Amino acid sequence: MDSNNGHCACVHSLDHHETKQNGDRSSSFAPNPKKPKLTAPQVAEAQESEASLVQAEFAHHESGVARINNGSFGSCPNFVLKAQCEWQKIYLQHPDRFYFGPLQQGILQSRKVIAELVNASSIEEISIVDNATTAVAIVLQKTAWAFMEGKYNRGDAVVMLHYAYGAVKTAIQAYVKRAGGSIIEVELPFPVSSDKEIVDSFRKALAEGKSGGRRVRLAVIDHITSMPSVLIPVKELTRICREEGVDQVFVDAAHAIGSIDIDLQSIGADFYTSNLHKWFFCPPAVAFLYCKKLSQSDMHHPIVSHEYGNGLAIESAWIGTRDYSSQLVVPSVLEFVKKFEGGLEGIMKRNHDNVVLMGKMLADAWGTKLGTTPEMCSSMIMIGLPACLKVLSEMDALNLRTHLRENYGVEVPVYYKQPRDGVEEECAVGYVRISHQIYNVVEDYYKLRDAIKQLVADSFDCGKLGAA
Repeated sequence: MDSNNGHCACVHSLDHHETKQNGDRSSSFAPNPKKPKLTAPQVAEAQESEASLVQAEFAHHESGVARINNGSFGSCPNFVLKAQCEWQKIYLQHPDRFYFGPLQQGILQSRKVIAELVNASSIEEISIVDNATTAVAIVLQKTAWAFMEGKYNRGDAVVMLHYAYGAVKTAIQAYVKRAGGSIIEVELPFPVSSDKEIVDSFRKALAEGKSGGRRVRLAVIDHITSMPSVLIPVKELTRICREEGVDQVFVDAAHAIGSIDIDLQSIGADFYTSNLHKWFFCPPAVAFLYCKKLSQSDMHHPIVSHEYGNGLAIESAWIGTRDYSSQLVVPSVLEFVKKFEGGLEGIMKRNHDNVVLMGKMLADAWGTKLGTTPEMCSSMIMIGLPACLKVLSEMDALNLRTHLRENYGVEVPVYYKQPRDGVEEECAVGYVRISHQIYNVVEDYYKLRDAIKQLVADSFDCGKLGAA
């Protein structure tokens, strides 16, 4: 892998690892318009220009730290931060004028950009909320009301993936179980090598949810699971839900926008949410919630304001006095990504190709394996850790992550895979999840590689960290 000013060069020599649209293996990024072929000096000059741009845009990142965890909190370039500051000034200069004019118009423009990016059939289907967690609360609130009002029968089921984000699983417990619903978890395999493994497990969970005369009222499906990170075939799972009579489908795609292509009309889900502050370069916190027109009735923001009853998009656009600037910079993000070759499509493809390349490099260096095939990852990938490190609990994983941060300047999530009862594991139970974003350099991954190799050489034992 070539580097220029330390930055990962665009990888054109790799086999084409398709980054899937909607989680289907048959889809790939739309090809960028053909441009005249550049000479070698022109390519080098373009790469140097992009590298300089990246260094300037992310100069506020702490130096000396290998930030290979973009998936958790994202990153925001100076170009967008300046736009955010301008919006904050407009508000502070004249709050009343801001509320009655620029605020609503600005949010409308952001919704328009999002609607076009994700191929919603109408801007009315797009609401802007703080984060995916808020979107989950909006959808589950409607489900809970349906149970409490007798529209759903007591014991009817909500199906979710076993690897659903922790806050989402907790929210389902809080809203659904208390309202009288039952919860079915889809036991997904990991490591995983094919969509079929996921589909088969999903069908079993739906059958369980329908047992005893029950109905599955809602399926909550991740587009990209967080830990472990796996790209889920949401289009196929949504189709299966329709065939099996599931009332509604909600796709939790916190990591999706800016990481993979999204075509909401093709996916066909009732609800879909994604954070814009993870992979789409917005400052925190901002997300969108898509609600299909036919599924919008009785959808309300959990914070009730003066706008209650005026439609979810309007309710979400004003939840009281607060800083709305992160919701207003979406057009500026679109302007920013156009500075790079191929725009957002080009960024997503290079991030995918580079994270696969770095994942393979780490697995080879440690003598381990990837947690998924390249086709089943986005801009994040799972790599097994050497077994001798003894990551044997979630606390071990957290302690190792802290140790890498404090002693090696590496920020990377560590995952503990709990062994199945009565099954002897032949693969690693400890993994790291690496991300790749445009600011990452190849040395970031070498730093992680060398840190783990040093720990192995030192006969490091994660269990001793907890005892210290």
